[in-house]
Amino acid sequence: MAIRVTLDRVLLERRMSLTELCDRVGVTMANLSILKTGKAKAVRFSTLEALCRELDCQPGELLQYVEENQERDAAE
Repeated sequence: MAIRVTLDRVLLERRMSLTELCDRVGVTMANLSILKTGKAKAVRFSTLEALCRELDCQPGELLQYVEENQERDAAE
């Protein structure tokens, strides 16, 4: 996948748990875990907006574009 989710880094910087974020955003733990681990195929703009609001960040702090060949090189 060419989009990397950096939610775990932002949570760490904000000293917030995934459980606390779930409560604030109103998204299930399962759905946020899928997003956090990069297994999500899509994210709703309303969810992204809620995450940015609660984490006081911009979408670019949560999502990062990675070239396909860079991702393969990092895995090796």
